[in-house]
Amino acid sequence: MMVRTRAGCVVGVEARAVDVEAHVAGKLPGIDIVGLPETAVRESRVRVSAAISDLKVQLPNRRIVLNLAPADLRKRGASLDLAIAVAVLHVAGACAPNRLEDTFLFGELSLGGALRASRGLLPQLMHARERGLSRAIVPVSQLPEASLVTEMDVRGAHDLGGVLAYLNGELDLPIADAVGPRIASRGAPDLADVQGQAQAKRALEIAAAGDHHLLLIGPPGAGKTMLARRLPGLLPLPSRDEALEIATIASAAGLGARVAGAPIRRPFRAPHHTASAAALVGGGDPVRPGEVTLAHRGVLFLDELPEFGRVAIESFRTIMEGGRAVVARARERVSMPARPLVVAAMNPCPCGFHGDPTRLCSCTPARIEQYRGRISGPILDRFDLHVWLPAVALRSLEPHHRGEPSEVVRARVEAAAARLGPRDQGAPIAKALEALPRDTRELLIDTSEQLGLSMRGLGNALRVARTIAALDGAACIGPAHAAEALGFRLFDLGDEGQTLAAG
Repeated sequence: MMVRTRAGCVVGVEARAVDVEAHVAGKLPGIDIVGLPETAVRESRVRVSAAISDLKVQLPNRRIVLNLAPADLRKRGASLDLAIAVAVLHVAGACAPNRLEDTFLFGELSLGGALRASRGLLPQLMHARERGLSRAIVPVSQLPEASLVTEMDVRGAHDLGGVLAYLNGELDLPIADAVGPRIASRGAPDLADVQGQAQAKRALEIAAAGDHHLLLIGPPGAGKTMLARRLPGLLPLPSRDEALEIATIASAAGLGARVAGAPIRRPFRAPHHTASAAALVGGGDPVRPGEVTLAHRGVLFLDELPEFGRVAIESFRTIMEGGRAVVARARERVSMPARPLVVAAMNPCPCGFHGDPTRLCSCTPARIEQYRGRISGPILDRFDLHVWLPAVALRSLEPHHRGEPSEVVRARVEAAAARLGPRDQGAPIAKALEALPRDTRELLIDTSEQLGLSMRGLGNALRVARTIAALDGAACIGPAHAAEALGFRLFDLGDEGQTLAAG
């Protein structure tokens, strides 16, 4: 006699289907698990045996063989406990088979049979729905998280006994209120709190409208971090599909409790500069999403950019353009979504005061060159906007003055984003330049040559100019839009006339 129960596991942030097949063999009593189970899965037979014995169910005095299909997929995580336990209960004659074929089972078991929460519920529920399963049983503590999934009957159980009674038609379990994701329209820090730095505020608006990566350079206390933390409030509100994608990634990373039942907003991640490349891009065994994936559809803030390890910084080169984080292992290759808006901040020199008219820089030219050399040209080239933030004069502060609030700026950003449409990564630059008015095209090409911009730098300046035109409501890019865009590719770093330009 063989029975099949439906389960799953998470690889990176994606769910994979797992079927638990149970068969009784004529050997010594016990439970064998085959099908590439990792440690947590192999140990589930101990938890399952203890939980079933607590139900006073007598297992057959024969060998129970459990096969986790497909056999070539490594099974990880304790969320398979419930599916394994139900399969064992069925071969013991304690569980009716009527509901097993279309029911997804998820949850970790304690030795006493209590059902515990596990990571990855959202992606697995959505994948189960795509597989055609109409019902799911999950830990009752994760019902708020499960409510984000619609068009599926999701039930919550406290323990294995409750699951068994439900499958036998003896008990009705509480059902998740499938409301779908709710969008948070407020809660991010307000741009009105920032005084001064008009050019940086303009750059934030352009970055939010056109999804442009932004590099902020300035002395300590100029407001780089304060500005970066207000960028999520300027981005267009996420659609329901984007909100569900954000919540799914959080669930796969074990952060599902943060989005369960709460309004979903665009993420803001600010890893410390001591973070490794694996922490930023993703890695480990099993592979977990890194900061670039956790910030997907939101903002990734890299403060003190030159202090990050060289390998960590260079790992962003393909991600900033491709929008995917790929972790390659000898046994598997995991690809995860990674399309955050990257904002980086750095000082002009190690002490931070190079070019400051009021404070003396203590760095030698060699130290300054070494400090800036930690950021390679290709990485600088991938930042569309380079903004110099001067020190804020304390006497210029107006205690009772507030600037434009984030909601007003976001309204302009949403209107411009609607005009721009989806970002086209593969559009040929030559074709885009050909469509421009002659004076605009000549200004872009001539100035780019003077600045020494690469082809990528020219393309980035062109895209920024298109965003500026959209913010102005213009039908085409004019010379003024191109000039403003090129202005974000070059700035003065001090009295010595040194400049930093991409390309």
